[in-house]
Amino acid sequence: MFCTYMNKTRYIRDAAMLGALLVCAATVLAQKSKRPKARPKAPAVAAPAVAPVPFRAGETLEYRVLFSKYAVNAAKIETSVVEQRSFFGHLAWHFRAAAHTMDTMRMLFAIDDQFDSYTSAANLFSLQYEMYLHEQGKEQRSLYRMTTNADPAPEDATALRVAPGTRDAIGFLYALRAADWQVVAELKAPVFDGRRLYEAVARIDTPQGSVTVPAGSFPAFRVAVRLFENGKELTDTRVWVWFARDAAHIPVLVEADIPFGTSRIELMHLP
Repeated sequence: MFCTYMNKTRYIRDAAMLGALLVCAATVLAQKSKRPKARPKAPAVAAPAVAPVPFRAGETLEYRVLFSKYAVNAAKIETSVVEQRSFFGHLAWHFRAAAHTMDTMRMLFAIDDQFDSYTSAANLFSLQYEMYLHEQGKEQRSLYRMTTNADPAPEDATALRVAPGTRDAIGFLYALRAADWQVVAELKAPVFDGRRLYEAVARIDTPQGSVTVPAGSFPAFRVAVRLFENGKELTDTRVWVWFARDAAHIPVLVEADIPFGTSRIELMHLP
């Protein structure tokens, strides 16, 4: 029994990272530049390239985590696009996911975890991944800067030497949201989850369907995510993400098969 609850505790932590893709989306806010008055114009400076995305700064959504069809309110996940900002010379998105156990699960294991991702706005590659874990009265803080062999070691974070194109768990899930699935047949990338490095492969497996969650009923399509470690597929861990069939592709449901059971992450309400 104790081992079962410990495994569920680990899942709640991972669910927060999965929940990062469950972000309400709209169009990117256009930023208006102010023109100087009665002054010579400075030479034009090219704006940093920004990948088109269906989310914007300031958006926050709330989800509930169910471990089985009989479990209710095991945990709550809040996801948000905190801001777009400069991050060590790169224009970056700041994403955040927070997980909190609820009700009976909280009495057994009190968890209040937060995960932050700084992801390049140009290509949605990871720049830095942060974990702030508060579990059973204990705290742990981990900061990972994504670097290559040519980069100097950072002073305020752990250098994680990765191949170009690596994403953290949150950034990869945002990349799923931003993908043009009318054009892209597959999205593949190395993904770091704070503990291990995986190869993730995502494809649409259900082009048309419907989903009912507390936020409502939605026409939707489903993306299946497969994980590989050292070239071997993790056959006991599968994830499916349902996106609403609208311009924003709002993520409404995540279903997961994990070694100790099944789970659902459901959208609670629309923004």
